[in-house]
Amino acid sequence: MSRTVDAFFALLRAGLWEQGVRLLPFEPLDFEALYELADDQSVVGLVAAGLEHVEDRKIVKPEALPFLKKVFSQEGRNASMNEFIGSMVEKMRGAGIYSLLVKGQGIAQCYARPQWRASGDVDFLLDDVAYEKAKAFMIPLASSVAVEGKYVKEQEMTIDSWSVELHGTLRVGLSTGIDRELDRIQKECCLGGNVRAWEYGGCSIFLPAPTQDVFVVFTHIIKHFYKGGIGLRQLCDWCRLLWTYRDSIERDILEQRLKAMGLVSEWHAFAAFAVDFLGMPAEAMPLYETSDRWTRKARRIRAFILEVGNFGHNRDQSYYNRYPFLVRKVISMGRRCGDLVRHTLIFPLDSLRFFPSIMFNGLRNAARGE
Repeated sequence: MSRTVDAFFALLRAGLWEQGVRLLPFEPLDFEALYELADDQSVVGLVAAGLEHVEDRKIVKPEALPFLKKVFSQEGRNASMNEFIGSMVEKMRGAGIYSLLVKGQGIAQCYARPQWRASGDVDFLLDDVAYEKAKAFMIPLASSVAVEGKYVKEQEMTIDSWSVELHGTLRVGLSTGIDRELDRIQKECCLGGNVRAWEYGGCSIFLPAPTQDVFVVFTHIIKHFYKGGIGLRQLCDWCRLLWTYRDSIERDILEQRLKAMGLVSEWHAFAAFAVDFLGMPAEAMPLYETSDRWTRKARRIRAFILEVGNFGHNRDQSYYNRYPFLVRKVISMGRRCGDLVRHTLIFPLDSLRFFPSIMFNGLRNAARGE
């Protein structure tokens, strides 16, 4: 398994940066296990791209076929999703609703092969007024609507088979300091005009400006790291965003805000992970520090990511179908506590600092039926 994991990361780096890779040092290779790892982490497209860059052996059809089937499917899904996003943005603007696309398809444009990135939900960020208008406009179009998250102002629904999330805030519920800074970032984007545009099919789809977007993506990573598990796809998104806008990211603001959020240690550790395991060029990673301390933390992060899979994909989720709502919440809370105890080996102070907010928000959401 160690050989398979090493080969997987070698191929992932090759696909992420479109560079050559040698596989003979990892032979014999189990391509079925490689595919399962890539699928667990939602990076099949990147590993498939890596296979195209193998320099020391021929990849035969049976080895490549599962990867190719998946990326062909992803190409079709991404094309359809982009059409849906463009159409929905135009409809909202026609109703006087202005939004930003966050994460997902906007970040995909930072990749060499956007169509090979595994897509997820469609996420729109809006200010307070636009959020209420968007709910009123879009809920009648939806085939299903989830219970709204009141504190984070999050409304999930399904429209034309697509999972759409409206976000009235960027809050992650780890600490009031983090959420306060994220509220400021939201105002800078939604009200202050700190945006960039993705042109698709004649439609200008607005995204957060690069520096602000780095915080959107990074705090999303930290949220899921502490609340259930994060996958490699999100970390690859972060790397590609930092690389694409390496000359325009405001590093002084980045450092100031990380200090205000209390996330400097997390940034250093995940930066070490990105450089050590994902091949992120060190010169393009802000605040990167070469240190055995951060390397050790990066290894622990890797072990956690490989164990739980993308958003906890590898964990037993069958209890969702077996138990009532409150029992499910108790099980989820138990897992959060277990993860926080484990994370004290990586971020001891922050694991303790975030514990009260995670427990309080979990109990509040359970009481509201969210």
